[in-house]
Amino acid sequence: MMQPTYLLAPQGARHRAQRAVIGSALGLAIGVAMLALPGLPLSPRPLDSQSVSELLSVGDRESVARRPAAALSNYERAIQAEPKSYVALWKAAREAVDLGEFETNIPTRTALYVRATDYARRAVAANANDAEGHFQLSRAVGRTALAANPRDRVKYAVEVRETALKALQFQPRHPGALHVLGVWNAEVMRLNGILRSVAKAFLGGQVLGSASWAEAIRYLELAVAVEPNRLVHHLDLARIFRDAGRPNEARAAYQAALRAPLQDANDDRYRQSADDELKKLR
Repeated sequence: MMQPTYLLAPQGARHRAQRAVIGSALGLAIGVAMLALPGLPLSPRPLDSQSVSELLSVGDRESVARRPAAALSNYERAIQAEPKSYVALWKAAREAVDLGEFETNIPTRTALYVRATDYARRAVAANANDAEGHFQLSRAVGRTALAANPRDRVKYAVEVRETALKALQFQPRHPGALHVLGVWNAEVMRLNGILRSVAKAFLGGQVLGSASWAEAIRYLELAVAVEPNRLVHHLDLARIFRDAGRPNEARAAYQAALRAPLQDANDDRYRQSADDELKKLR
């Protein structure tokens, strides 16, 4: 099951970080330590007689049921049995990001994103010729906690874009990679001009100059076209229209998000966000 992409940090955290040197509008940073997670042991419990394929199947069922913690546990047990299992690695990265997205405990969230990034890098190492590993890496790096300095934030912003583009080389209509690139363009455009200029001139972020609202909209509309029932595509497209000064299109996209079925682990929260933001739309 394809899971949502987003590299956005929570709204409040992003606005607070924007007041720093480069801001966290990019929502991109790398966690600084692998910390123990309450209820999510870093070492999976011992394997029983289940095979790797059985563990993957159970993990898939848990993921479809929107239970990411249980899904992650089964994928990690599969990794324990077969450390270079490409499928287990990219799926474990996906579930770890889902768990971290709305985690309020900062060390726990940081550890989940570090964990996800490690699994995604290992997935790419196991199979560099498939879109999913590159996509999950772009997603994990983009969601990492705001722990890096401004220079590293720009570096990781560049990596997010590069890995998403790499995914599209192998699957040109990969909805997750399209979504990442749409949000990437939007996050750069949300930086004020001074911050964007500093990043381009002094932090090695020249690629930020390629961003535009038009590209943000184009990529998200492509993601919606590929997956019209994915709630999170509509939600981030609505946010882009809103911030680009197109309220009528934003309203329609929010309404589409509210009509979309609940499929992904965090869709309840996405739907609530769509409802709250639609009510505030002018």
